[in-house]
Amino acid sequence: MEDRTLLALVEKFGSSNLAELELVDGSTRLVLKKAVAITASAAAAVANMALSEETSQEAAAVAAAKPVRLGLPAKTEDADAAAAAGHVIPAPGTEAITSPIVATFYRSAGPDSAPFADIGARIKAGQTLCILEAMKMMNHLEAEFDCEIVAVKAKNADLVEYGQTLFEVKRL
Repeated sequence: MEDRTLLALVEKFGSSNLAELELVDGSTRLVLKKAVAITASAAAAVANMALSEETSQEAAAVAAAKPVRLGLPAKTEDADAAAAAGHVIPAPGTEAITSPIVATFYRSAGPDSAPFADIGARIKAGQTLCILEAMKMMNHLEAEFDCEIVAVKAKNADLVEYGQTLFEVKRL
């Protein structure tokens, strides 16, 4: 599937009333769900299109095999997994919560609102940690478990990459 076609499809889906869309084209499978989930293939395709007009079919096939959930539990890594993946290694006794997509990171619901998760805050499982904006969709990233915020690793309104550490947390 051509990059421009995929981008147009994702943009059209974002502005439509559809809640879910599944498209299969040869070896590529694309599943889009509003406010609940977006697949890594869509996020990777959009990121690749933004960076380069040349997205390989191999990269799309690899990305299609790894779904990413938004509005659901955040991805976490312990120190061993982070080191193996080449990511920032969290301090001993902490875990990293990483971005499941390429997006703009927002610490609060608005400029005058308090941050969802500030250093020292105790967060309950299911509570919003931040908002990740991708393609004009505001995705709430939620805590998978009760935790205390040890460090905020991303700056408000910055573009974050897939797998980038957003928070360092300690399980409660």
